[in-house]
Amino acid sequence: MRIHPTAIVHDGAVLGAEVTVGAYAVIGAQVTVGAGTTIAERVSITGRATLGRECRIFAGAVIGSDPQDLKFGGEDTAAAVGDRTVVREYATINKGTAGGGGRTMVGSDCMLMAYTHVAHDCILEPHVLMANVASLGGHVLVERGAILSAMVGVHHFGTVGRQAFVSGLAKCTRDAPPFMITDGNPARVRGVNIVGLQRAGLAREAIGALRQSCRLLYHSALSQEVAKERILADGLDQFAEVKYLLEFLARTEAGNLGRGREALRKQHGAAPAADAERAE
Repeated sequence: MRIHPTAIVHDGAVLGAEVTVGAYAVIGAQVTVGAGTTIAERVSITGRATLGRECRIFAGAVIGSDPQDLKFGGEDTAAAVGDRTVVREYATINKGTAGGGGRTMVGSDCMLMAYTHVAHDCILEPHVLMANVASLGGHVLVERGAILSAMVGVHHFGTVGRQAFVSGLAKCTRDAPPFMITDGNPARVRGVNIVGLQRAGLAREAIGALRQSCRLLYHSALSQEVAKERILADGLDQFAEVKYLLEFLARTEAGNLGRGREALRKQHGAAPAADAERAE
């Protein structure tokens, strides 16, 4: 380990092999840091926080601080960051609340650019990218491979779907569907995230099916229910991505996905097991 002499590492902190801690960084007594992680100058990692292996935490970032929730009463909650995730300058990740499952989770291979904010009880699945100053309210779910551009704001309890692209300055007061480009204030679906899906290696036929589905759902005179019937009648749901899009929309109609997850937490007294797996 390489720990700068001005850094403060409290007794009880667990640091893996080859961890680097920069000048004036503060590591709390309940913190666990995985092997090969680099923590830059003036970083604060506090509370019951866990960082995975080979993460890179840049100057001024704060992980595991108390949630900005007026209901928080000092409960023993946590924050977790997966392997190889990059947290850039002055980004903040608050720990969870007892009423929201008790843990904020950022998955592996994510990138949080400068000044991004992940509020209490959020769940980011792997390979999520948040550009500069993007902010998540509490209890937000961001699914695998989604991209939030600069200065995006996502309302608390919202969900950003798998491999969605949310354009800069968008105001997301509703769920952003998977595989789509969402833009505007308020944010609306503008089209399919074709470039992102191509980069992810999705087959041309599947992208074509998503484009047809998008036209029916969002750019036709059909009601969404009739559009869904057309999608099924045309056999577009043979593609897993279209099937998932329809499932996502069905859950949204039953109540915002984040709020639905919160109801499960209240019903069972803890986060569903599936939540714990999302950051793996």
